[in-house]
Amino acid sequence: MSISIIVPTLEEVDNIVPLVEQIEQTKVPFGEIIFVDDGSIDGTREKIRALATAHRVRLIERDGAERGLAGAIIAGANASSADVFVVMDADLSHPPEKIASLLQPVLANEADLVIGSRYIPGGATPGWPTWRRFLSRVASALAYPLTGVHDSMGGFFAIRRECLLHFASQAAGFKIVFETLVRGRKTLRVREVPIVFRDRVRGLSKMSLAQAIRFAVAWLRATGRRITERKTITPPLPAQKLSGD
Repeated sequence: MSISIIVPTLEEVDNIVPLVEQIEQTKVPFGEIIFVDDGSIDGTREKIRALATAHRVRLIERDGAERGLAGAIIAGANASSADVFVVMDADLSHPPEKIASLLQPVLANEADLVIGSRYIPGGATPGWPTWRRFLSRVASALAYPLTGVHDSMGGFFAIRRECLLHFASQAAGFKIVFETLVRGRKTLRVREVPIVFRDRVRGLSKMSLAQAIRFAVAWLRATGRRITERKTITPPLPAQKLSGD
């Protein structure tokens, strides 16, 4: 099965070279790294183009109004013919050495989606302040009843092409894994693999109040759909005692 790695970018010029180097050091047999850039003006695009001459790297540039993380991932998937995608951030917070662990259950046909999880045994978020760890845990706890996984917020995952394009093609939020799980919870085979999530060293975080609000809206919509589905399920008829006549 062919593999492509999709990396959304926005103002990540200092992280591009070390990320490509770390991915290549894993020896994972990927076909290409697809960088999908949403209007960077710090030299990120130029850095990617320079690498493309000697590395399996491709750049997709998005400058229209419809930008954002979920859209960037879908744009990268639509531009590739790979059977399996690995999605990761450009800020070096996701450990490239875990890519093989994410891919193994998918390639063995044991899972459709494998998530790098901070919140199962072996996972960790070293260096995070208490407030950030608390907020992340609360968000993951709210998502658990809708997704059945411990960490649908991280954004580091491997997924079959057809599953991503089917369940996430309409995703519009910051947390594409959450939206994919909500839409595909009845059919997706899902695994979690522990990862150590390291905070970025270079550049600025893309997380914002607007992104948090989008997640809240997505959570409320998903909860509303779940409640509606339960109300519309017809209860079974009560068992009737057979007559002795």
